Amino acid sequence: MITMASGFCHASELTIGLIPEQNVFKQMKRYKPIGDYIEKKTGIVINFTLLPRYGNIIERFEQKHLDGAFWGSFTGAMAIKKLEIQPIARPVNLDGTSSYRGYIFVHKDSAIDSVETMGHSVIAFVDKATTAGYVFPMAYFKEHGVTDVAAYFSQSYFTGSHDAAIYAVLKKEATVGCAKNTIFDMLAREESGVKEDLVVLAKSPEVPSNGLGLRKDIAPEIKQQIKGALLEMDRDPEGKKVLRKFGAIKFIETTESDYTPVFDLAEKAGIDLRRYTYTND
Repeated sequence: MITMASGFCHASELTIGLIPEQNVFKQMKRYKPIGDYIEKKTGIVINFTLLPRYGNIIERFEQKHLDGAFWGSFTGAMAIKKLEIQPIARPVNLDGTSSYRGYIFVHKDSAIDSVETMGHSVIAFVDKATTAGYVFPMAYFKEHGVTDVAAYFSQSYFTGSHDAAIYAVLKKEATVGCAKNTIFDMLAREESGVKEDLVVLAKSPEVPSNGLGLRKDIAPEIKQQIKGALLEMDRDPEGKKVLRKFGAIKFIETTESDYTPVFDLAEKAGIDLRRYTYTND
């Protein structure tokens, strides 16, 4: 995977983690062409591994089982603060944005129209290590006077993925749901029920879309090769085809400063990124 020489990290293969944003098959199908493209352009073999939960990214980085990850904005923020993992690039969505928002939503049959009317209902989060699926809602509830979520709701639970949280409310297994807008909007295009039956009550500030981060001890020339391959995809006919399948226009350079909105949301939610316990109850 990684070999060390003269104080630098040289690689012919990299293991890149993927968060469980969607089900396993959809997620792997979406990212594999990106890995194949990087390998063809740089000679660096990209081995993707799908993580069972969001927070596993931090554990795998700590155990050095990962060289990099396509992370969510919050796992990225944690990796930056805890482990000095370096953000490399992120995609620009088909609508021209390179960011996403968190949504808090309910079924249209529900009488809920505000935080004040959510009391004693069932809420479906995604994972404690997600911005849209947990950190934003916690910050939002605190700003609206709810300091003890466990006591305020009759039940709260974690679905493990954004699409599962959306379906939980659609099927009325939960009253309130939290998820990222990109998955919500994608499902709304595919399934009329999501568009017609779910009502969004709150939206978070924009945070960076899922990007690639690499360990700091990987050689600068390796990082530059991978970054260059991603940033030049939209200028290459083959790269454009891969981007279309991926659902993006292009990749853009990403730096730590892009995660400032996530750092701010974590602070509002009362979360210390360097000491945060993100095991789901």
